[in-house]
Amino acid sequence: MLTIDAQRFMRRHESLAKWGATGKGGVNRPALSADETGARRELLDWARTRGFAIYVDPIGNLFVRRQGRSANALPIRMGSHLDSQMPGGNYDGVYGVLAAFEVLETLEDNAVAFDAPLELIVWNNEEGCRFSPTTMGSAVHAGSLPLEQALCAVDSEGVTVGRALERSLHLLGSLTPVDLGSPCSGYIEAHIEQGPRLEALGLSVGVVSGIQGIAQFVFEVEGEEAHAGTTPRDKRKDALRGAINLVEDLALAIEHDDDVRFTVGKFEVAPGAINTVPAKVVFTVDLRHPDSEELARLVQVVQVVSSSLRLRCRVHCRQILNSPPIKFDAAVTAVISESCAKAGIDTMTLPSGATHDAKHMAELCPSGMIFIPCRDGISHSDREYASAQDMIQGANILLASIVRLADLTSVGTSDQKHERV
Repeated sequence: MLTIDAQRFMRRHESLAKWGATGKGGVNRPALSADETGARRELLDWARTRGFAIYVDPIGNLFVRRQGRSANALPIRMGSHLDSQMPGGNYDGVYGVLAAFEVLETLEDNAVAFDAPLELIVWNNEEGCRFSPTTMGSAVHAGSLPLEQALCAVDSEGVTVGRALERSLHLLGSLTPVDLGSPCSGYIEAHIEQGPRLEALGLSVGVVSGIQGIAQFVFEVEGEEAHAGTTPRDKRKDALRGAINLVEDLALAIEHDDDVRFTVGKFEVAPGAINTVPAKVVFTVDLRHPDSEELARLVQVVQVVSSSLRLRCRVHCRQILNSPPIKFDAAVTAVISESCAKAGIDTMTLPSGATHDAKHMAELCPSGMIFIPCRDGISHSDREYASAQDMIQGANILLASIVRLADLTSVGTSDQKHERV
């Protein structure tokens, strides 16, 4: 059975870990930052050394291609992202990029040829913490988000995606342009689970059935500034008290079953003076559910609850993301399951609670995902950790699954096998 070069794979991981290292085991590598650009450049230097072709689309997604035998065959793709939360872990995203690159290198080492070219995609701005929304690069590539809207997104310093992308691409060397939505025949993404189920069951690989839906909102609660010492309670228009009441009302109305995920991740109070009644609060809500109809109902609940705030404050609710749940292609998930069975690996099928770029790729081609466990299910943290054994095991399953997909999509008969050249 063909296997990856485990030592090289782990060396690559250690090498990229220096970009944005926090000194606590994690990285601070926001999209299009100097550190993320450095990590991208190092990966592309490895690709150039191997003779792989390199492309970029208009939103800054990078494509590393190992050519196939046929000029007409559509590529099979793998990938993930190199940007992190601020700060984040050293496995989220980067693991899938390195696993995919190791697949390309292993096939090159062993001179294994397919009709179809194989491509690694490094997606731009998956995390969405510097520029909103999340999974920006894959959303634009798949046509779910207009390019111009994405390029105009700004960070907290007023820098646009377009400007940051221009600066970053200047440092990456020669890149060949490729169109958005370029066709492909399949996509698999390897990732840490970011949850506790695989570790709890002692499993090293999980087969992902789909991704739950997400609705995100920005709330603005407007009151009125007043003196903290002289303004009676019945005269106050306290935006903070109003926002707290609204969050409690939302939680009571929404959190009715174990499948609901309701998170207030950002909470800003103005003017922020110790002796002034708050005049304005801005906060966010992240709402998730695996069922599309139930998620749509919960979105309506949010709208109703936000219109009934007490304490005489005004509320503006703006939905910034509507991402319905998806199910991955049955044939791709079967290929991954069969690869596990052939390798003698026990596995399970599970949904993803987090969103990933594979969700947008599922709109373009048959897609699937491979999960490996992370310790205690912790992610988006310096404490995020995956064992070398699980990382290697997952990369080998990615390799076997890609080989199987390449065999199935070969030009000619459906059972044509790969060959060494």
